[in-house]
Amino acid sequence: MFWPMLAVALGFLGIAVLGVLGIRVFIEAQRLGREVARTAQRIDRAAEELERAATSLARTGKTLP
Repeated sequence: MFWPMLAVALGFLGIAVLGVLGIRVFIEAQRLGREVARTAQRIDRAAEELERAATSLARTGKTLP
C-alpha cells in the first residue's frame, strides 16, 4: 500500500511543479510581449522622426557630404 500512495503523491507533486512552471512561463511571456510592444513603438517614433528629417532635408535641397 505504501508504493501506490507514494506514486500518487509523486504524481500530484509533479503536476503541481508543472503548473507552477507553466504560470511562470506565462508571466514571462506577457512581460516579453509588453517589452516587444514598447520597442515597436520606439522604432515607429524613430522612423517618423527620420522621415520628417529626410523630408525637411529634401526641401532644402542640400546633399550629405
